[in-house]
Amino acid sequence: MPSPIDIPHVLLAGPFTPAAARSVGVSEKVLRGKRFRRLFPRVWVHIDHVMTGLDWIAAATLAMPARAQLSHITRIQALGLDFGATKPLRFTVAGDLHLDLDDIFLHRTEVLPPLDDVGVTPAAAFIQYCADARMIDAIKVGDWLLHGRHMTLLEVAELARRDHWRPGARQVRRVLHHLDGGSRSLKESETRAVLVFSGLPKPDVNRDVRNGRGELLGYGDLVYLLWKLLVEYEGRQHLTDLSQWNSDIDRYQDFRDDGWRYVQVTNEKLDTPKKLVAEVYRQLVSGGYDGPAPVFGDRWAALFAPIRSSGELASKIA
Repeated sequence: MPSPIDIPHVLLAGPFTPAAARSVGVSEKVLRGKRFRRLFPRVWVHIDHVMTGLDWIAAATLAMPARAQLSHITRIQALGLDFGATKPLRFTVAGDLHLDLDDIFLHRTEVLPPLDDVGVTPAAAFIQYCADARMIDAIKVGDWLLHGRHMTLLEVAELARRDHWRPGARQVRRVLHHLDGGSRSLKESETRAVLVFSGLPKPDVNRDVRNGRGELLGYGDLVYLLWKLLVEYEGRQHLTDLSQWNSDIDRYQDFRDDGWRYVQVTNEKLDTPKKLVAEVYRQLVSGGYDGPAPVFGDRWAALFAPIRSSGELASKIA
């Protein structure tokens, strides 16, 4: 019995087509053996390769015809976003295309949105995403795209105005003024959203904080300058990274010495957003805030619901 052929490294690193295998001397007969598995028609992977989200996007792209464009949340995830449903993998095609593949959803349109060398543009993908997204998720994803300079507010607004008939165009217009590209994480965006939609003042995002002599004390995630209150999201790295932990201790001491208070936000606190809002409100009042208390009514509920595109209530809460 002949010895198994050596597998070229390029076929060990991720999904590939039979044509790519043939180009390095591996036949389709070998692919049908025990060392490979088929992901889609015409797409294979080595049995030992652990598939990532980006691998699945690459595999689906290989499986689809060239005129099918990567789109919706899948296009945004191709940029590195680690959020949202990873399946089905979404593509958009102009006209008709009869193709039914597991874990792939094909959207059809008469006219394609703007394209780049990967698929639809990030701005177009964001509009598509907003058609069905919850407001809070659209804010998180939109902030992420702005922060990474994958799109601009003007680009999205102009595209939504020009292609007002597209799914998501009306919804995205209700999202844009809630976005802030200064946000450095999805959790920061989520925290800001729950504070603002409760009716509390909008905090400054990732700004420097200085004492009365103008000396830099540090940077705050969400800053209420008038009331000397910081709202800080504490990710897991703050607990597991010793240098980060020590840096945080020194930074918070400097803030306290200058009379600043702070609310530390965790994933657990975000799981009970009303309690988090109440905590921030109490600290604001302690700092002299005398504005409205938080309200958990229609506007609050709209944050956790799909974005409305029309109606009197939508205009009130947008």
